[in-house]
Amino acid sequence: MKTNSKYVMFVTGAFVSHTCWDGWVKYFDEKGYVAVAPPWPYKDASAKELRNRQPNDIGLATLTLTQLVDHYAEIAKSFPEKPLIVGHSLGGLVTQILVNRDLASAGVAVHSVPPMGVIPYEFTFLKSGWKVLGLFTSLKKTYLMSFEKFQYAFVNGLPFSVQKDAYEKYVIPESKTVARGGLTSAAAVDFKKNHPPLLFVAGSEDQFLSPHLNTRNFKKYKRNNSILDYKEFKGRNHNVLLLDTWKENADFILNWADNVLSDEDFGKGKVLTNSLY
Repeated sequence: MKTNSKYVMFVTGAFVSHTCWDGWVKYFDEKGYVAVAPPWPYKDASAKELRNRQPNDIGLATLTLTQLVDHYAEIAKSFPEKPLIVGHSLGGLVTQILVNRDLASAGVAVHSVPPMGVIPYEFTFLKSGWKVLGLFTSLKKTYLMSFEKFQYAFVNGLPFSVQKDAYEKYVIPESKTVARGGLTSAAAVDFKKNHPPLLFVAGSEDQFLSPHLNTRNFKKYKRNNSILDYKEFKGRNHNVLLLDTWKENADFILNWADNVLSDEDFGKGKVLTNSLY
């Protein structure tokens, strides 16, 4: 790799364990990076243990989006160099915020939750995610996505046995306060600000965070001297990190990062993706 930074931090989204990045961490290590996928606060445990705490895990239940972003910001600052930051789903939102704070050498938002200012009105998003807001329920209790909701939002189109296995291995309780934070200034970015290279990755079969929503997020950024790219992969649902095709996504991200961070290309705005501009 000809990158300036040899470090990568993976940021996990909501509803699932950080262990969904295990294959990615190993793969990026093999490609010359020092890769980490730190868990959220209060999620550094097995899926089974976290479920056993459901719904009375007060620490996780009262976690805020601001605290979550600051948690990853401190980890990003701990590297000897600014890391490449790759986030999935709500982790994609965290990635956008950290890129906006200039804490990354580059960022990749994979099937990302949008920042404040991009209203997610798509029906499939509302159907997939509205329950985690916990309207008319206690914010001191966590939310656990049902298997039926997981089938629709994450693993649509996969065999039942694969869906069930993924649910048992990776789905964990979630904080309603973090989800609600996505509707507040805690989820804000400055779309006009110059920023490190930023890539959006979407999947054609994602019913939770659709290409339409990802495209609107991408287009919200003002075209300036910053590198801003978009790529849609065919056949990917929201479970993209664990699909049989995940290495194709990983290789694309590695190639993109190698090009935008190499000395000869950095700052030239070289577009390697199917940019929508």
